[in-house]
Amino acid sequence: MSSFKPQVMVSNDTKWYDNALRFATQYEAEAAARDLAGRWTAVRKHRAAPSEDPVNSQWDGRRAVPLELAKHDNGK
Repeated sequence: MSSFKPQVMVSNDTKWYDNALRFATQYEAEAAARDLAGRWTAVRKHRAAPSEDPVNSQWDGRRAVPLELAKHDNGK
């Protein structure tokens, strides 16, 4: 496993949906999924799921930040 992805389930659908965000930790992906669920009105469930995709984002405590931008902001 390379990363974690935030996922949501909406309305009466049984399929999980995700976006392009991939995080290094399950905690970050869960936070992003919770944030997404709070902004969408039809979300029934949310979770963090394992992904084989490379990490491309970091959760800064309020929002997802693209990894390259996060590295730049941290002086790396």
